[in-house]
Amino acid sequence: MWYQSIIETIGNTPLVELHKIKKGLACTMLGKVEYFNPGQSVKDRIALKMIEDAEREGKLKPGATIVEGTSGNTGTGLALVAAIKGYRCIFTTTDKQSQEKINILRALGAEVKVCPTNVEPDDPRSYYSVAQRLNSEIPNSYYPNQYDNPSNSQAHYETTGPELWEQTDGKITHFIAGIGTGGTLCGTARYLKEKNPDIKIIGIDPVGSVYKSFHDTGKFDKSKVAPYLTEGIGEDIIPENVDMSLIDEIIQCPDKEAFLTTRELATLEGLFVGGSCGSAVWGAREYARANNLDENALVVVLLPDSGTRYVSKVYNDEWMRNNGFFEYETTVSAHDIITTKSKHGPGIVTVRTHQSISEANDLMNKEGISQLPVVDDKGTFVGSLLESHILNTLIRDPAAQSRSIAEVMGDPFPVINHDTTIEEITNLLDKQVSAVIVTGPGGKHDIITRSDLINAIMFKKQKES
Repeated sequence: MWYQSIIETIGNTPLVELHKIKKGLACTMLGKVEYFNPGQSVKDRIALKMIEDAEREGKLKPGATIVEGTSGNTGTGLALVAAIKGYRCIFTTTDKQSQEKINILRALGAEVKVCPTNVEPDDPRSYYSVAQRLNSEIPNSYYPNQYDNPSNSQAHYETTGPELWEQTDGKITHFIAGIGTGGTLCGTARYLKEKNPDIKIIGIDPVGSVYKSFHDTGKFDKSKVAPYLTEGIGEDIIPENVDMSLIDEIIQCPDKEAFLTTRELATLEGLFVGGSCGSAVWGAREYARANNLDENALVVVLLPDSGTRYVSKVYNDEWMRNNGFFEYETTVSAHDIITTKSKHGPGIVTVRTHQSISEANDLMNKEGISQLPVVDDKGTFVGSLLESHILNTLIRDPAAQSRSIAEVMGDPFPVINHDTTIEEITNLLDKQVSAVIVTGPGGKHDIITRSDLINAIMFKKQKES
């Protein structure tokens, strides 16, 4: 048996039990792993449905161009289906989306327009507005508008809902998913509620989105809108695919908890999923604890996409640290290193610009060091002198030892504060930079080299042991 095209493999994704990440919860928790779709996300389902419904209704004609605003995954699904059916694609997205998503869209033959994130939805620069404008300008184009297109939620009513009911033998008690366009949560919820009205539907919303406030108060509160980094869920509008009457509760998840839980899913469960998957699982755990779900509860959490879209972000340690989501593994600062260094060698030793290379070399030999900060007559750091500078100069001209340091010195060493962390210092020290100058209280200066870093780390490990 084989398939006629890749789009025939959409749907029928597996349910996988989550064991370790439950952290002692009594309920059964299952993940609906949507990266088994060919486009590696749940959005393949709606892409196929929207295109086939549009074809049936005469809205999408041969040779047409599909224009859509997307956070990446819907675009990928549309591009896959369009490749099979012969349509051109132009997608608008925001500048907060990962580069991987943009690269995938382009790899599938789509044209991508990147728009600013932090503008109002009706701003002409927003990705909503740009998509609508392109649709009006391009002949024979079709704008699916996943936010308000009923085929979005209908796709989940026809596929995701029935799959969950059958896969759990009708025992599902809770369905938990992030809310983006609303189609996944509400389409699935409509089917499940028809089967069993007691099934609880829990939406997960990023902090900075309007959904929770709107659900709890019935009012659209623009003051709740704020920037957030979780991709694919949350909104600053209320799409027509969001049916609040189907949602029992909405839980907001901060970016940090979303991304740390995403990393946990990979390391604990072997599930390499996207950032909004972490939001959903974090929300599921919070809900289960708050409601004391027992062993009779069967909780299904939808995991919408693959981690391949987020390698440069959620799975990048430096990005996580830079955004405050990872704590540094050590609290060692420049001050701590200087304190340790005083037990192992001299403090800062400098030379002046007018001194000779010979004098600088004698000073290095005396102090047992391989680099010197260079200061002018006012004591200002104006350059640096390394053994390599001296060696290269003397190889070219053995008689150059009487030349002034000013003639051969390199750029000054970077100057840092005494509270700069060891990680930041490490990032500064590379092949071109061998030391940094530390400015301490009262303007006192010291120097940190690579060897000082090594000594500080070794000293810390000895204290800990």
